[in-house]
Amino acid sequence: MTSVLGTTAPKTLSAPLPGGRGEISAGLLDALRAPAGRAVPGPALAERADPLGDDLQLALYLCYELHYRGFTGVDASWEWDPELLRLRAALERRFLDALREGTAGHPDLEAVLDAILVEPVAGTGVSYHLRDRGTLAQMREYAAHRSLYHLKEADPHAWVIPRLRGRAKAAFVAVEYDEFGGGHAERVHAELFAALMRDLGLDPSYGRYADAASAEMLVTVNLMSLFGLHRSLRGALVGHFAAVETTSSPGSRRLAGAMRRLEAGPAAEHFYAEHVTADAVHEQVVRRDVIGGLLEDEPSLARDIAFGVAATGWVEDRFGVQLMSAWEAGRSSLRVRLDHPATGG
Repeated sequence: MTSVLGTTAPKTLSAPLPGGRGEISAGLLDALRAPAGRAVPGPALAERADPLGDDLQLALYLCYELHYRGFTGVDASWEWDPELLRLRAALERRFLDALREGTAGHPDLEAVLDAILVEPVAGTGVSYHLRDRGTLAQMREYAAHRSLYHLKEADPHAWVIPRLRGRAKAAFVAVEYDEFGGGHAERVHAELFAALMRDLGLDPSYGRYADAASAEMLVTVNLMSLFGLHRSLRGALVGHFAAVETTSSPGSRRLAGAMRRLEAGPAAEHFYAEHVTADAVHEQVVRRDVIGGLLEDEPSLARDIAFGVAATGWVEDRFGVQLMSAWEAGRSSLRVRLDHPATGG
């Protein structure tokens, strides 16, 4: 039966709960299956956990996803549950300390921005591998990992908009407008990535591959949520935004080439081809007007912006090493192997 608002059985937008990966995440999952207010793991557990490991990163991912689409069957009141927020704060402290340690000694803002503009003559890494010799199975793994990021690609960045003003805000919103499809639902970049997944025979449902994704992938996703949710980290979020927009175009060109070589499908190639042109323009706007405008208003944020740029590169490098190490050893990079592609997918 159809009403003026659509069908009576709308598509579920939330994600299924993944399985636990340790004491903290398993305990948190047990709590989330009950009404808000149930006891969650104590913050002291976070102090003993590996800040970049599976258990802490999945627990943090669970906390953050409550601010996005949530989880199927989970009480929406958990989003602002005081005890859950106390646990999240402890997890965030461990994570942020690890990020600062991993990027210690990074140079000043201009040096960081100049460095990410340089493309090596003989580059190595995931996009080069996939372009030149990667298999379709490896491309499918890569897309499954990245789905946790790309199916909400621009959402965490939107949190910084109320924290900007003037030139920085206007330029930031202009770039975000493109990310959200310029007013056209079918052009939203998250929707373009869902179409890429269908070409690769993957399930484009939001959060579908949370169980399969590595800790290193969870780190890259949690990074932008950490920066986006905290006003005190607004400079770092702008740095993350700048790093993504600056480095995306050349990497996307290589990945578009990989999709062509592998005959992955038109939508798979289009997602990356779209980013080649769009992000080349965005890079100039972000550096000149978003960063330039923010520093005019708050020059003291230069170091935080540099931290955001450096942290983005650091976590992406860790993810790349994890992928390449698995593939060079002849192993899957995922925690759970993918199903075979759907026929005709």
